[in-house]
Amino acid sequence: MLVLDRAGWHSSAQLKLPEGIHLVFLPPYSPEVQPAERLWPLSNEPLANRVFTPLDELEEIQAEHCRWLKAHPEVVHAHTCFGWWPVLVDST
Repeated sequence: MLVLDRAGWHSSAQLKLPEGIHLVFLPPYSPEVQPAERLWPLSNEPLANRVFTPLDELEEIQAEHCRWLKAHPEVVHAHTCFGWWPVLVDST
């Protein structure tokens, strides 16, 4: 089973699925079943409206922003937490 969102490039009438592979599409307009989708704006923020000539520069900017996000989990939480989502308690 392969779970996909409904992005246009995830489907084609010409697609031939190998035996044993089954596609399951997420319901439309349901970001709560794929919270990572809400992280794209955070990921793209330091890259918007910029031109990167060397790929290394783009990679370093993105890596630095990821390090910043890791140090600020409240920012990620604000974008991915849903009121009804169960809270996991660390038992260690």
